[in-house]
Amino acid sequence: MNLKLGLAQIAPKLGDLRANVEKHLGLIEQAAAQGVELLLFPELSLTGYNLQDLVYEVAAHASPDDPTFAPLLDASRAHGMDITVGFVEEDARHRFFIAQAYLSRGEIVHVHHKVYLPTYTLFDEGRYFAWGDTVRAFETRFGRVGMLICEDFWHASPPYLLWLDGAELLLLTSASPGRGLDAGDRLDSARWVELVNRAYASLFTDFVVHCNRVGFEGGLNFWGGSTITDPNGECLAQGPYFEEALVVQTIDLNQLHRTRSRLPLLRDERTGLLGRELARILSEHPDGSR
Repeated sequence: MNLKLGLAQIAPKLGDLRANVEKHLGLIEQAAAQGVELLLFPELSLTGYNLQDLVYEVAAHASPDDPTFAPLLDASRAHGMDITVGFVEEDARHRFFIAQAYLSRGEIVHVHHKVYLPTYTLFDEGRYFAWGDTVRAFETRFGRVGMLICEDFWHASPPYLLWLDGAELLLLTSASPGRGLDAGDRLDSARWVELVNRAYASLFTDFVVHCNRVGFEGGLNFWGGSTITDPNGECLAQGPYFEEALVVQTIDLNQLHRTRSRLPLLRDERTGLLGRELARILSEHPDGSR
């Protein structure tokens, strides 16, 4: 089975929901013209990243009645397309989350709340957002999928949990700014993220699909470079650095069968051992100290 993926590597306008929805709708049209079946937008694609006190003004709720989501759901239905979008979600108790919604043919299938909020170096997400507290895979017409947002993926446990929960496509969205240079003229942050993506694709014998934003915002320069990596850890497609782009790539989902037949890491994973040892560690160190 083949799946045509699209990565909408965009530069949202900070705090401008109307302009960003229009940009999304335009990219959906472009993707539909190329036969894209699943289109990813980056973290906080509908709002911009460095929101600070704008968080409370741009919050939305993933529902057909929400004015931000209604046109996106209509576009998903009209084109028979699955789409992921990044936004700020406000819950019933008025907590605000960095969220990613998965839309399919006019329906909201799943919403993920970011579970790791970086509060180091140039990041201060914990000041404005609540922490998500679930990591769940979910069913789609293309198979079982898991979504993570930026910092979620730089920790080992969320992708591992999604793998155990049956995810075969790991969808990673980010607003990753450029930081540092390696020994050459390449961004060190880009080199590290690309290395992690390939490592997790190989370790979990999954497809890893990463959409990162571009543009300048509040002194930050987001580098793009979105990638699609197969279960062998091979990069199948990559977007340009620092430029808006629609990256389109067809993947062969049968590669999961071929790779896992050769490398049965999932079959041999000892989850019972993990559960016992994790319970022991938590009982001995309940506050997480060592």
